[in-house]
Amino acid sequence: MNLAIIGAGGVRTPLLIQALYKRQERLDIRHLALMDIDPIRLSAMAGVTHQLESSGKLHFSIKRTEDLQDALSEADFVITTFRVGGIESRVVDERVPINMGVLGQETTGAGGFAMGLRSIPVLIDIVHVMERICPQAWLVNFANPAGMMIQALSTETGWQRMAGICDAPSQFLSVFANLLGAEMADVELDYFGLNHLGWIRSIRYKRKDHIREFMDMLVASGGFPQYPFDPQFIRDLGMFPNEYLFYYYYSRRAVENIQRAGITRGEQILGDNQLLFNKIEYLAEKSDYPGIENTYLEYIGKRGGTYMQNETGGGGFHAKQMIPEQFEQASKEGYAGVALDLIESLLGINDRRMILNIPNKTSILAMAEDDIVEIPANVSKDHIAPCPVGEIPDKCLGLMKTVKAYERMTVQAAVERSYGKSLQALTIHPLIQDYQTAKCILDEYMARHGDYFPRLT
Repeated sequence: MNLAIIGAGGVRTPLLIQALYKRQERLDIRHLALMDIDPIRLSAMAGVTHQLESSGKLHFSIKRTEDLQDALSEADFVITTFRVGGIESRVVDERVPINMGVLGQETTGAGGFAMGLRSIPVLIDIVHVMERICPQAWLVNFANPAGMMIQALSTETGWQRMAGICDAPSQFLSVFANLLGAEMADVELDYFGLNHLGWIRSIRYKRKDHIREFMDMLVASGGFPQYPFDPQFIRDLGMFPNEYLFYYYYSRRAVENIQRAGITRGEQILGDNQLLFNKIEYLAEKSDYPGIENTYLEYIGKRGGTYMQNETGGGGFHAKQMIPEQFEQASKEGYAGVALDLIESLLGINDRRMILNIPNKTSILAMAEDDIVEIPANVSKDHIAPCPVGEIPDKCLGLMKTVKAYERMTVQAAVERSYGKSLQALTIHPLIQDYQTAKCILDEYMARHGDYFPRLT
């Protein structure tokens, strides 16, 4: 198996290489191509894995390149994890709306719109190159906004061998399996929604639904660590929502918390990234590769520890009694683990049920067949089959339909470079819903993003 990672100058790449090393025999990986348009970032991430790569423990070759065709030339699987405009563009994505009292978060908020408008044309171009160079390869998309990106491929290209991934559902599964003392493969989540807009309505293990006991545990403990919802609200809802639904269910609080903090997530990460890369450059000059690796691990720990902190005002509700350390142990491999689980199954090594961003087909009855939804699927050799979900509650369906209409309009705007459709998309976004605000945000994006933003007509 040959793998290409597009956007390999990003900070997740060392985690992917480490995960590949642990599974190299099982995956029978022969070659890894790491491609990025930024050679400095590509080199910095090479410094993080230098000790592993020079140890003789890797049984596959690694090539770093700035050339897309070179990276794709032998690929059986392609992982896309690029960010057009870098973290600097994320800062603009989030800062412009928050200054107008609107959430700018990079996937759920207006920032997801801007990121989609910049990124969709790039992903479509990558697929066109894949059609020529590696037409049988599978595309696994990390790049945000993940659901919208796969939606663009579904509606604007003929590419079928694709899936979008997110680690949030697998983290849920890991937590619940650990609390049950079960293997993840033996626990089944009835999960449905869109990327960063999903709900769990049952947790089945040994032919029993355990969701009520987990809700009772949530209420009795006063909340789960890093889960920013009022326990009584969750019990009344009757489902466990993805943490990103915080931005819809507590939209005013999220905006107020960010404004009070005085810094957006993008601005926080930009500062941390600058420190990381400056320190890596300094240590690389001294050939201090253990120092580089330790610096990187400290960065990853800090980044994970501050996740959603500003938005929630401190990370959520504090438990009255500590829930076991399962919350610390959940899904340690994160995105890398989800991606490699998917690749393993598509290679026919291990069939499994996974929650993926894929075409709906007939899974959720009220959604269109070509809507990209986040649902369970049975994955086997060269095949992804969506599991039936059936009817879903109106309180979820209404929001899903509105967000899907916004996503589809954003895809059209990106492909056609249309100002009018861009404005429509932002106006109908559930977290904006105001024409004048949408127009101010769009015009400010066009002014501040420069050449990274498409020229809209």
